[in-house]
Order: sequence, then C-alpha cells, then structure tokens
Amino acid sequence: MKRIFTLCMAVCVTLGSFAQADTTIAPKPAPKNDTIRIGGLVIIRKPGSKDKEILHDREYRMRNRHVEKPGNLSTNWWILDLGFSNYTDNSVYPNVLTAGVNKEDLQAKAGKSRNVNLWFFMQKLNIAKHVLNLKYGMGLELNNYHFENDKVVFTKNPTLITQGSNSVKKLKLAADYLTVPMMLNINFTPTRKSGFGISAGVSAGYLYSARFKTKKDGDVKKVKSDFDLERFKLSYIGELSLGPVRLYGSYATKNMWQKGLDMTPYTLGFRFSRW
Repeated sequence: MKRIFTLCMAVCVTLGSFAQADTTIAPKPAPKNDTIRIGGLVIIRKPGSKDKEILHDREYRMRNRHVEKPGNLSTNWWILDLGFSNYTDNSVYPNVLTAGVNKEDLQAKAGKSRNVNLWFFMQKLNIAKHVLNLKYGMGLELNNYHFENDKVVFTKNPTLITQGSNSVKKLKLAADYLTVPMMLNINFTPTRKSGFGISAGVSAGYLYSARFKTKKDGDVKKVKSDFDLERFKLSYIGELSLGPVRLYGSYATKNMWQKGLDMTPYTLGFRFSRW
C-alpha cells in the first residue's frame, strides 16, 4: 500500500513539472517607422497603416532652411546701367541753331549712341507687406550721341551746328546729368532674392557737363559747352525685374534744347543690381 502511494506521488510530481508552461514571453519589439530620404525631404510612414491608408499616414518633414526676413529699408550700393541713348526729333529745319544741316544729318546712330548710368545708391522702403515699395536713389546719367553725318560740327558762343568739309573717325555729343530717381515698386515675389517685379516713376536730372568730341588721325578735340541744352531734365522712368535680369528705360517729358531744335531723349538698357 505504501509502495503504491509513494509511486502515485512520484508520478504526480513528475507530471506537474512537465505540465508547467513557460509563462515568460519575450515582448515583441516596437514597430519602427518606415523612413525614406530624398535629398532634403524626409518621408515617414507610421506603423500599422494599411496600403489604402498610406496617403493618410505619411508625414512630410523638410529640413529647416534659413529664410532671411527682408527689412523695411534696404540699400543697394553702386548700381550700373548699360544701354542705348536716342531721341525723338520733331525739329523744324532750318532753325536758329542749324546752318546747312537737316534732320537726317542729326539722326542718332542707334547702335553707337550709348547710355551709361552709375547710381551711387538706391534704397527700397517697404510700404505694404514688401509687395508695394518706394525706390529712390542718386547717381550719374551719361549720354553719348553719335550722328549719322560724320561731318557735323558744334561750335559755341553762340551755339551753331554746321556741316564741315571733312569726315572724322569719331564724333559725338555728350550730355551728363546728376539725377535723382523715385519710383513705386511692385514686387510679385517678396520672399525671393531674385524675383519678379515692376517699377515706375519719375527722375529729375541736372546737366553738370556737356561737350562735343571729335577724333581724326589720332587727334582728339573737345569743345566744352552747354550748347543751349536745358539745364534740368524731368523724365518718366521704369524698371522690369525678370529674375536675375533687369531692364530699365526712361523718356523725357520735354525737349532737351532751350531753343532751335526739338528733341525728346529716351534710353533703354540692362540694369546690374541686387534687387
């Protein structure tokens, strides 16, 4: 009897030890996000999303980029304009300034009559959300007029325009102005450094230098005088910004001569500027 009881106990203990289940289960690792990097773009797909939910479970994160906030007043130093000078001639020939010279003789050569402007500075003042701005500055306007007739001669005291006997290699009339421009500017892309915009306004110039220059056989001759040119010039001006390319233009409000001739000057060219 004791043997049977002892045997039963041994069997129960043995079965109990085999019957114990290992309840310690290692925890599953936490699901990880699927990450795709494309340049500066990071695409993260959250775990547990189904195929049809992918569009709703994606997060798009851009790396931080430093965007310089434009100030309300910015200054641009030393701006250069390169372009062409010309004029609309409504003169009646002959007149008190011309003797034996007609309209064709004083027609400006379109490819050789040049305009160079050097602006000491230009400033842009924010008016409304950097979209509407006021632009103004100060600089020099340099205009060189070359004529179709290479025998034209300018003399002074009194001013007289005649036709000489011999052709010269180089002949030009130079008129230089100290000018103050003022424009309203509309910037269509205020957050971009080289954006798109348009400017329009007026400029006031003062004739500080004028001269007639000829060159023949290496001999250069200059005659300095105002040649009855108007001392003050008021012009309509405009500027067009097309990304890194900037165009400028001007058209005077009246005749650039005090008497005799009736010529309204205008310019057109490229502007090299930060904005």
